[in-house]
Amino acid sequence: MRVEFVGSGDAFGSGGRYHTCQHLSGDDLDVVVDLGATAFHALKRTVADLNRVTTVLVTHFHGDHFGGLPYFDLDAQFVSHRRTPLTLVGPPGIERRWRDLLDASYPGFASSSRAFPLIFREISPGETIEIDAAVVTAREMQHDPKAGICLGYRIAAANRTYVYSGDTTWTDELIPLAEGADLFVAECYVRSRKMAVHMDYATLLGKLPEIAAKRVILTHMGPDMLDHLEDIGHETAHDGLTIVL
Repeated sequence: MRVEFVGSGDAFGSGGRYHTCQHLSGDDLDVVVDLGATAFHALKRTVADLNRVTTVLVTHFHGDHFGGLPYFDLDAQFVSHRRTPLTLVGPPGIERRWRDLLDASYPGFASSSRAFPLIFREISPGETIEIDAAVVTAREMQHDPKAGICLGYRIAAANRTYVYSGDTTWTDELIPLAEGADLFVAECYVRSRKMAVHMDYATLLGKLPEIAAKRVILTHMGPDMLDHLEDIGHETAHDGLTIVL
């Protein structure tokens, strides 16, 4: 499994980074996890043929995580001339949220005909589904109730396991989600200040022994983290970072 951090930034583009987006590829696997508003531009640079992407998984309905969907959709219609199915997977309500977003961005285009099937799949906390050659399990995270249910994903494929927390403060749901994973990608916005909607490194550090992931990479970092990377004892993501599991 190959994991590329197409975008590793927070909502504000701290450090000049693109919004959240990770591209997972391998044998019979070509999936994008989150597609923030600015991340689509980076995805166009890093993926030569967007038509090979079969699925976009969305962790939650904030613009820095799913705001790039209108551009992906329009590109598929008018630039890439997609003919193969595209599946959008996310928390309950994903089709309505996508429609609202597309109507706000490009009025009328949500109802336009497409030369490719556009498929919506809802995934609920605790549910496991199959996507391509991968098995995907969702757990509910603790982020922003106004955004609806927020999810973290555990994706198993080719005897490797990738976990992404999505945006969340600490929740014990992270333990079964990431336990023993080959790669645990954890959002970590600040170093030690407790937040109701985002992770702090001090709390995560104390919990990592319970998770026992084989590799941990921190992402979605704010200025407090980016300005003190030399004090962080774990790997940190940057745009373009590529990992082969």
